[in-house]
Amino acid sequence: MPNCPMCQSEYTYEDRGLFVCPECGHEWSESETTEEAMVVKDSNGNVLQEGDSVTVIKDLKVKGASGAIKQGTKVKNIRLVEGDHNIDCKVDGFGPMKLKSEFVKKL
Repeated sequence: MPNCPMCQSEYTYEDRGLFVCPECGHEWSESETTEEAMVVKDSNGNVLQEGDSVTVIKDLKVKGASGAIKQGTKVKNIRLVEGDHNIDCKVDGFGPMKLKSEFVKKL
């Protein structure tokens, strides 16, 4: 059995054609094991997944906006993307934007 591409756990098992990690709950198909999996971690080193909720850990200035995203702002249902700003989300009061994972922590 392959190790989990998200948390590298060796305790994976197969269930109806999918591999499942009991530690982080990640599910993937055999074709995904050959691809390089993108692992995104928050400021504390916790692995982030699609749909997670996070909290901003410091005030973030936003270009073109009169204010900043305040520390402690909760962001729900994140999407992971490739690039420097690897979290795509919608922040209440600001709308859609991209954040760096180093400025958030998982709830």
